[in-house]
Amino acid sequence: MRSVCAVVLALAAAALSSADSDAHRPRHDSNLEIYKRLFETKRKDQLNALKNLVELNDINQQYKIIDIMLKGLFKVLEDSRQILVAANMQPDDPFPMDDKIKEAYSHVVENTAFFGDVALRFPRIVHHYYDRNSDWGGLLRWGLNFCNQTGVFTGGAHQHVLTLMSQELGITEKTPDFTNPYRTERDDVLHTAEAFQKILREEEKRRRKEEKRKEIRKGPRISRSRTEL
Repeated sequence: MRSVCAVVLALAAAALSSADSDAHRPRHDSNLEIYKRLFETKRKDQLNALKNLVELNDINQQYKIIDIMLKGLFKVLEDSRQILVAANMQPDDPFPMDDKIKEAYSHVVENTAFFGDVALRFPRIVHHYYDRNSDWGGLLRWGLNFCNQTGVFTGGAHQHVLTLMSQELGITEKTPDFTNPYRTERDDVLHTAEAFQKILREEEKRRRKEEKRKEIRKGPRISRSRTEL
């Protein structure tokens, strides 16, 4: 269990899609082409890690892992956005060479795509978190817009993930023929099943207890006095 969690958290996500506008980018950006090859390798690693999570087949553990993973993923996404905005980095600019900006760029691309993978494979769990968090919604929309202009997904096989994820989460309107290819009958039953509702209640109780423990730790402490003989 720990190994699966560590793998998923370490990967912390993937990429978004392609661009129509190449006004700022050279016709042939060799550095971008190199990154796209590296990105393909990264995607394989991420999907392998996600496969382990799917095969875990324990919704209680999946719920806890995804909870932790999404918090970390969106924290990285927000930090990366701040770096790119401060550097005035536009998604259709030439691929960045500065290490700090390059790292932020890749984090946005990779985390956004990986979130798409998770949302499509665990729609009920992701909806439970995402639908009630407006900050995440705004951040994901920014990430999608950024990634759609990078050129990373132009002509690639991963663009479909972003399109499906956007429709699954209601970011874009569902097309008449929309289907989530990873959604199963179990997903539909799970939303109203007593087992899932029980997990949600247990998770809420655990969070409340954790919050109380944090409050207690922050409270005043009585230090022991030492008596000298």
